[in-house]
Amino acid sequence: MTDSAIISKIWNLANVLRDDGVSYGDYLEQITYLLFLKMADELNKPPYNKGLKFPRLKDVEGKQIKGGDFCDWETLSGKRGAELEAFYNQLLRTLSSEKGILGQIFTKSQNKIQDPAKLSRVINMIDQEKWSTMGADIKGKIYEGLLEKNAEDTKSGAGQYFTPRALIKTMVKCIQPKPMKTIADPACGTGGFFLASYDWIAENHKLDREEKEFLKNKAFHGNEIVANTRRLCLMNMYLHNIGEIEGESYISPNDALVADDGNRFDYVLTNPPFGKKSSYTVTNEEGEAEKEDISYNRQDFWETTSNKQLNFLQHIKTMLKVTGKAAVVLPDNVLFEGGAGEEVRKQLMKTTDLHTILRLPTGIFYRPGVKANVLFFDNRAASKEAHTKEIWFYDYRTNVHHTLKKKPLASSDLEEFVKLYNPKNRHKRKETWSEQNPEGRWRKFTYEEVLARDKTNLDIFWLRDKSLTDLDNLPDPDILASEIIENVESGLESFKDLLVTINKTSEEREITD
Repeated sequence: MTDSAIISKIWNLANVLRDDGVSYGDYLEQITYLLFLKMADELNKPPYNKGLKFPRLKDVEGKQIKGGDFCDWETLSGKRGAELEAFYNQLLRTLSSEKGILGQIFTKSQNKIQDPAKLSRVINMIDQEKWSTMGADIKGKIYEGLLEKNAEDTKSGAGQYFTPRALIKTMVKCIQPKPMKTIADPACGTGGFFLASYDWIAENHKLDREEKEFLKNKAFHGNEIVANTRRLCLMNMYLHNIGEIEGESYISPNDALVADDGNRFDYVLTNPPFGKKSSYTVTNEEGEAEKEDISYNRQDFWETTSNKQLNFLQHIKTMLKVTGKAAVVLPDNVLFEGGAGEEVRKQLMKTTDLHTILRLPTGIFYRPGVKANVLFFDNRAASKEAHTKEIWFYDYRTNVHHTLKKKPLASSDLEEFVKLYNPKNRHKRKETWSEQNPEGRWRKFTYEEVLARDKTNLDIFWLRDKSLTDLDNLPDPDILASEIIENVESGLESFKDLLVTINKTSEEREITD
């Protein structure tokens, strides 16, 4: 069967199950469990003979049942009907209590395909292919396709864990990670930055044995607090030949912001989850669910704040080695917010070389209403002098129109940016903006110019918005409508944040009075 035929087959079954009320997210979870078991089964057979051990079924107290069935593919694929459903449920519960990557993959796992006949069809479909001998690019392509489809399912909220792959590849092209270096993502979602970095290093370097081993087992470190997303990340990585099936998990389930674990990395590439506030849900005295803000009081942070994005930015600075480099997707509020935001920007420019900001258009993220940027900075040793000398801005927002369905962001859209970024020698750059060419998108501002701006505001634009003057050349109506929706939703999000703050302040005043 050809690669495209396998992809088509998997998609068709996803649609059949969707009609039965199984969402793409649920389908993806089940595919993940079953693929993992099938590949482990293949690795236990010649020529691999890995000798991977799977436990017998466990009882409700977590003890293996004497003489119980083994929780492996061979046993699972041999069952049918009600027996299959019952065994699959027990298998998931048993494997969720195992250690290492195995346990992480099956954490909190549940059977979402209640019809044994449909479950049997999925098992048969996976059983027909030899996944271990299939190229990592093909397996990866299939799985990445499922992840993207899942991200489009806006009701599930999965989109916030999926960064557009074209943007990720562009960021990696600019950073150009090297072999034998560590790469971290404190909010790694489905592992997009790791996979793009892996591909970049493998394609642009002739790796020796030691370098290959490092890239496979030691290069990547991440945090992902959502169990389902962490599971997808581990599987995505494994399908790309990163990590070992019997190895330890390199994706921590801990909240990265809680504390500095002392580890330092050569590169941090990340897109922290959108949403301004760090919060958790509690049940109040009336039995109603309400959110409480979280402020992280850390000695290594310049400012204590409940703004999640500012906290991630401070944490990333801590994570970097003295020679480390970072590329981080952050929303506009990080560029202009006063108070803690202003101090964080000042400290960032002083202690690192914040050299480039890429302004992104709306319409490229699965969460609507997001206006974001990519900040590129290099860490530096402590010094009295500010390390940032000038900041280069590339405005890929003004007069740029994207929608997820009709005009999604492609790598080719950012080719000019990568060329102007000049990854091989970013100290040799040339502006495309000038007084003679005011439409140039590439412009630098000195440290002093930025510092002189109100609140050290980095929310800088200079291009003329043509939609305000050139009424004969407006974008198509559907693109305009999408942009209006994006702007309205962005405004609503801001009002929601404002309302939460006002209510919080009122409650605190009542308590004080």
